[in-house]
Amino acid sequence: MAARTTVVTITHNGGLVIGGLLKSLPKEIPLIVVDNASTDDSLDIVSEIRPDALIIRNSKGLGYGAAASQGLAKVDTEFALLANPDAVMAEGAIDALVDAADTYREAAMFGPIHKDANGDLELSHDVELWKRRSHGKLAYECAPEGPACVEFLSGAVNLVRMNVLSTVGFYDPEIYLYFEDDDMCMRLRKAGHSLILVSASVVTHLNGGSVRPNRAYYWEKFWNIAWSRIYFETKYKGRPAGAYLGVTYCARFAGKALLHGLTLQRKKGWRDLARSAGSLAAVIGVRASKLPPANIR
Repeated sequence: MAARTTVVTITHNGGLVIGGLLKSLPKEIPLIVVDNASTDDSLDIVSEIRPDALIIRNSKGLGYGAAASQGLAKVDTEFALLANPDAVMAEGAIDALVDAADTYREAAMFGPIHKDANGDLELSHDVELWKRRSHGKLAYECAPEGPACVEFLSGAVNLVRMNVLSTVGFYDPEIYLYFEDDDMCMRLRKAGHSLILVSASVVTHLNGGSVRPNRAYYWEKFWNIAWSRIYFETKYKGRPAGAYLGVTYCARFAGKALLHGLTLQRKKGWRDLARSAGSLAAVIGVRASKLPPANIR
């Protein structure tokens, strides 16, 4: 299966975890690493374990989607396996995804079962974004016994058909962080393609190690979570719906930030202040993408 698949991974100070991913990949599988301005030893580890890897070095962080698109543009195999550096592939996991792709030819994306470091099941599939509040997670906390057609697959690890992506397009360049996987799943489904959760494929997702949390990190994280959520609403439901949700979020999180400040819960206050600011930014048209507007098609 290796000759048919290229692995694409995005790094940003992921030196604590990327070795596990690299060692879990078959040595013969092509590897593309897109680095978002790491300042740690991430790329030294890549060069040591996989000296054959193609490394794309960004002088500044472009976010997940833009960096993933850079890697996808270099793929010349039938499939691309997008894998976060904190993922570890079980033996046969990639082959199982490719087997599913050969079986379900109308499908465009294939995701594995995720387990955490303790071996417990981790949610990696869901219904589409607007249905989640009513459905909850209970129906999705057990692994299916066989392949399942789903509406959303986690962006942490998934196999995609390159001929479909060449038609549908790569990741939305306006989304810097978060909800880029929701957007990709939505676009694939709108184009008539299925998404398949493959129970025979298993990965361990360590959920961390790519960043060193600090105040700047938390601000960027929650600012972008809010911004991307409003952008997503606007993209698929129109500007009035996006503006309504953005103003609602801005007021709600500003109030929560004030309350947390009064009760000296500084971390929560900082988080909600970032959410409020990100919501407002999306409403008034501030861009999250680090790409120049001329690069956005």
